[in-house]
Amino acid sequence: MSAYSDRLADVVAATVEVAAESGHAGAFTDEVAHALTAVVGKVAARVADDAELSGFVNGWQEAVRTVEAEDGAVRARVLRLHQAED
Repeated sequence: MSAYSDRLADVVAATVEVAAESGHAGAFTDEVAHALTAVVGKVAARVADDAELSGFVNGWQEAVRTVEAEDGAVRARVLRLHQAED
């Protein structure tokens, strides 16, 4: 598993533990369930963003290393994309 999925798994495990403890204490309510669900959702969104950014950066660095020659000359064409005006 990656560090990202490990982080999410830790948060989910902690959330389940808190839910179980509040259930045993008789304090598990709809509000608690919604709050715990929101925590997991927010962490999952951050984990996904971090993983996506990391993947993009790593891919970009690999692409740059691939097109640069040992003498530093770039061996690829750079195409600039212009946004079409409506």
